[in-house]
Amino acid sequence: MAHKYPNIIIHFVFSTKGREDLIPAELLPRLWKYFAGIGQNHGIPVLAAGGTSNHSHLLIVLPSDLAPAKAVQVLKANSSRWIRQHGIAFTWQEGYGAFSVSSSNKAVVVDYIEHQADHHRSRSYETEFEAMVRKSGMQFDIEDALG
Repeated sequence: MAHKYPNIIIHFVFSTKGREDLIPAELLPRLWKYFAGIGQNHGIPVLAAGGTSNHSHLLIVLPSDLAPAKAVQVLKANSSRWIRQHGIAFTWQEGYGAFSVSSSNKAVVVDYIEHQADHHRSRSYETEFEAMVRKSGMQFDIEDALG
């Protein structure tokens, strides 16, 4: 087959260093748009971006010639530089979560990402991340994941 038909949808989740509330609330909507721009500039379609002052969620379509680790590195590096340009001493935490999403669940995940503030009124980032890891069938190691 000469054509490529990739449909690799990934839900990335990553936090600020130490899960500190480093991103000001007024900057969040602009950051979500900035993630979309980074994706556009690097051929990584960003379907949704959201989060809170201490973490981000991105739903992306992974290009067939790009590893997930490279995609998240591009998104994190460019966004952290942009945040620092706003006078904030900023760094993303080293790790990340990457969860596959089926096309049939895409709309549900987009809605979930776009309503992060609502979810975190009753659930911490740590609790949310652990639940996502366990739901995906992976073993959760709190020291490794949140350390």
